[in-house]
Amino acid sequence: AYTPWGFLRGEADLWRYGGDPSLGQPRAFSQPWAWVDVSQLQAAAPLHPVAVQCQEAQVVVTVHRDLFGTGRLVKAMDLTLGSAACPPAVWSGAESMVTFVAGLHECGSTLKVTPDALVYHTSLNYKPVPAGNPVIVRTSPAVVDIECHYPRRDNVSSNGVKPTWVPFHSTLSSEEKLPFSLRLMNDDWSAKRGSTIFQLGDVLHFQAGVNTENHAPLRLFVDNCVATLTPDRSSSPQYAFIDFSGCLVDGQLDDATSTFISPRPRQDVLQFAVDAFKFAGDSSNLIYITCHLKVSLADQAPDPLNKACSFNKASNLWAPVEGTQDVCSCCEMRRCGLARPSRRLHAPFRWQEGRARRELPSQLDPLVKEADVVVGPLFIHSWQDHQVRRMPSQG
Repeated sequence: AYTPWGFLRGEADLWRYGGDPSLGQPRAFSQPWAWVDVSQLQAAAPLHPVAVQCQEAQVVVTVHRDLFGTGRLVKAMDLTLGSAACPPAVWSGAESMVTFVAGLHECGSTLKVTPDALVYHTSLNYKPVPAGNPVIVRTSPAVVDIECHYPRRDNVSSNGVKPTWVPFHSTLSSEEKLPFSLRLMNDDWSAKRGSTIFQLGDVLHFQAGVNTENHAPLRLFVDNCVATLTPDRSSSPQYAFIDFSGCLVDGQLDDATSTFISPRPRQDVLQFAVDAFKFAGDSSNLIYITCHLKVSLADQAPDPLNKACSFNKASNLWAPVEGTQDVCSCCEMRRCGLARPSRRLHAPFRWQEGRARRELPSQLDPLVKEADVVVGPLFIHSWQDHQVRRMPSQG
C-alpha cells in the first residue's frame, strides 16, 4: 500500500497520472497504489496531512488534524469520508490523528474500470461548523480527492488470498456466467433429497443458491417460479407459484402453507417451502419447476424488484425475508416493476448436470445477473393412485 506522507506537493501530477511525466507514458504497477490531491489544503507543513492505504477490501485514510499546517487542529466531527459522509472510525479529542476505515464499495465511492486498473474514487471532506459567533468564520471547507488503483492483471496479495475485493460489475464483465442452482432438500434442509417422488400433502423444500466465489458479496433472489408439464416454461398449462419479482403467491391460497424460510442460511442462498400440487386432469402426474434466479449486491437494500415476500395468513399481510415491509406492498397489487422489459425468454438453454440453465446475453445490463434453472420431472401422486409409476429416463 502507498503512504504518501513523504511526497511533496509538486509530485501530485505524477501520482495523478501514474507515470513518468518526462516520458508522457503511464507507468506499470503490480501493486495497489493511492493518489491523493491535497491542492485545496495549501498546507504549510512539509508533509502531507492525509495518508491513504489501499488494502484488499478496504481503504484506510489517516488524517492529521493540523489539516492546513497552521498549528490549529480541526475538529474530528467536521471530517467525513465520501459522498455518504461516513464518520471517522477512530478519533479522540485528545489526539492529533483521525482514522477512517471503509470498504471499497462503501461511503459512496465510485469505480472506474480502465484497461489496466480498477480505480476507486472517494473524497475526504472538511466542512467546518461555525463556532462561537456564527457571523464569522475562521477556516474554509476543503475536499481531498482520493483514488485507489488496483492492477487488473495481478493478484494484490503476496500470500495467495483470493481477490474478494474484485467489484461486482467488473467481475461480471470478465466472467460471463454465475453458477446458479436449485435443489430439492429433505425436510430438515440438511441434505439434498434423494427422491423426486411425492404425494399430495407433502411439502416440497427448495433451496436456491449461487456460487459467489471471487465475487463481491451477493444476495440471491427468486424472481419467479413456474410449474409446467414439460421443461419448456412457456408451455401450457402452467402455474406460477412465485411471481411479481419475488412474491410467493401460492401462500395466499386457502389450502397452502407455502413460504420463504427466514432467516436465510447465507446471503447467497434462499430457501422456500411449497405444498405439493399437480395439474388437474393430468394422468402423467409429472411436473417441471423452472425458477428465474437473480442476484444483487449484498449491501444493496431490498426493493420491489429484489425481494422475497411471503403471505402471512394470521396477519393477512405480506412479510419480507429482509428489508422493510413496504417492499412487499406491490405483491398485493400484483404489479411490481412491470415497466421493466422482460429478459427471461430470449436466451438459449444450456444443460449441465441434468439441469437446464438459460444464460443471458452478455450485452445486457452487467449489474444484473440472472438465469433460469429447471428441476424435474417430479412425480406427484395422490392416495387414489393404485400404483406408483416408474419415472421416465432423463437420458
